[in-house]
Amino acid sequence: MYWTLELASYLSDAPWYATKDELIDYAIRTGAPLEVVENLQSIEDEGDSYDSIEEIWSDYPTDEDYLWNEDEY
Repeated sequence: MYWTLELASYLSDAPWYATKDELIDYAIRTGAPLEVVENLQSIEDEGDSYDSIEEIWSDYPTDEDYLWNEDEY
């Protein structure tokens, strides 16, 4: 399983609080690349719901990863 920003972007508008099966269905319906579906299928599923892409891909960049100080501008 590998993720890139481009692949993860296909799940950015997913209906979060979603199960693995719901995310796979969403990826298929929205026309996401096959790699996204394969990555989702390779997740070890215990029936949990996921709150965001960060729970699937722990290295997903967040606002804290960028050195941008909004107070300065």
